[in-house]
Amino acid sequence: MRAANQGPGGWVIGVMVELPGEPKALLHYYAVGHDDQGKAEWTAVDWALREGRVSSSPVGGQEPVEALRRIPAPKMTTLGLKPGEVKPLGWRFPRRWLG
Repeated sequence: MRAANQGPGGWVIGVMVELPGEPKALLHYYAVGHDDQGKAEWTAVDWALREGRVSSSPVGGQEPVEALRRIPAPKMTTLGLKPGEVKPLGWRFPRRWLG
């Protein structure tokens, strides 16, 4: 349960995206300013569809959509993620967001 003095948090979500010309799906990361994990996952999928086709089944044992870590409200403020906002983090593992 969230402490009373903390606002809503967010999530770092990974989505497997199939791109033309790529031999396999690539994991694209998003920071999503929704406290609800399910809403954050669906929002990340909506954004991933702008990049390409979202994988419909696991790739190499990895789920096509995965919540990697919750972002606490203070860290959201530090990283400049507002409630309801989405920040595409790219294809590289987002250490800064997960640390």
